Amino acid sequence: MAREIINDLTTGNVTKKLIRFALPFMLSTLLQTAYAMVDMIIVGRVVGAPGLSAVGMSSQISWLATALCIGFSNGGQIIISQLIGAGKKDELNRTIGTVTTLVFIAAVLISVLGIVFRKPLLTVMSAPEESFDRAATYLLIVFAGMIFTFGYNLVSALFRGMGDSRHPLIFVAIAAVTNLILDYIFVAIFKWDVAGAAVATIAGQAVSFICSAVYLLRHREQFGFDFKAESFRIDPERFKTLVKLGIPFALNNAAVTISMLFVNKFINQYGVVASATFATGTKIEQIPWIVGAGVMMGCTTMIGQNMGAGKVDRMKKTVRVGVVLCAITAVVFIALFRLFPRQIYQLFMAKSSDNYEEVLDMAPLFLKALSFALPATCLMCPYHAFASGIGNATLVMITALLDGFVSRIVISLLLAKVFGLGLYGWFLGYGLAAYVNTIICMIYYYSGVWKKRKAVFESFSK
Repeated sequence: MAREIINDLTTGNVTKKLIRFALPFMLSTLLQTAYAMVDMIIVGRVVGAPGLSAVGMSSQISWLATALCIGFSNGGQIIISQLIGAGKKDELNRTIGTVTTLVFIAAVLISVLGIVFRKPLLTVMSAPEESFDRAATYLLIVFAGMIFTFGYNLVSALFRGMGDSRHPLIFVAIAAVTNLILDYIFVAIFKWDVAGAAVATIAGQAVSFICSAVYLLRHREQFGFDFKAESFRIDPERFKTLVKLGIPFALNNAAVTISMLFVNKFINQYGVVASATFATGTKIEQIPWIVGAGVMMGCTTMIGQNMGAGKVDRMKKTVRVGVVLCAITAVVFIALFRLFPRQIYQLFMAKSSDNYEEVLDMAPLFLKALSFALPATCLMCPYHAFASGIGNATLVMITALLDGFVSRIVISLLLAKVFGLGLYGWFLGYGLAAYVNTIICMIYYYSGVWKKRKAVFESFSK
């Protein structure tokens, strides 16, 4: 029965194992992308450009808030994958209890802060007047339900660490279907505007989290966590390791989002059409990310388990297979984005929507810029996964800080202001920053300095 959840990725054909393991993650990401796009499509067709702008900005802010949860969840995932690779399954209970308690404490704090500061954040972002109130309402609802968002992401990370990609797919499907149905009911039928999209999003995550929690409770023996009250106590040694991993991972997500918010702030100053084009474009960008994210999640766990097992050759083969999959993805989507920009954007808006033609006219500008960034965005996945899988949170943090506070901002400012490219400069700079992170992670991987690293669990399992 244990094989239902725990999956050994340290043996067998690397290519077959990675593809088989990563495929459910790709499908999960497809569903999550659809999950996000449903909001944009329904809101865009019913509300128009102001609605697209509001949901796009709000999604970036809520993603920034979720970064803390994802950081600690990913830290827990790395520890769990390495423990399983080393055959130390008896260490899982205290590790899962510590990360769970830590994440839910963070959820409460983030909810309160988000509700209080949502309007100042929108002001700092120069939110267009037409979408400000809608965005504030969306954020109020999302932050009120943040505990479900955190729980939803936590459970997925725990499953990934154990080498289980099937159950996250099931629970993401539950969230996506719930969101799709409720989105249509609340926005298109009840006319709740963007508030309906927010309620549908949180409801989908809540249903998914509750279903996954019930499943884990019923299968606690296979899962490795007994759900006893005392097991939720924070273990000091595991807490230290989680903080060392979790904070850099959280900064990684937060810094990237902060840089996106910075770029979005200046794009918003060009008006609601530019804001809607950018907001929609960042959702379209997630389509090639379906493969990239699947490869990244698959590689991270596979590398983590093999790091714990001391199998260096399998770690390197995992990266090579990931690179091939991501390179193919980049080529395919570069062609699609350059050939069919208007047709892709037409999916998000009805002909009767506000600013319909203006947004479609601007679509080729954004997707042209995005196509230049795709090689780096896709190839970053296996190399970044390698750094994460071996537990090098410091490198992850450094690349994130460069992205968040140097490369994306500097490149965008140079192109838009110094070279006079204006709005196209902001679009282009937004994507080209990925090359900095990718090159750094590639240099680290090919240098071989990582071979001296030890598994992260060695700090507390003595």
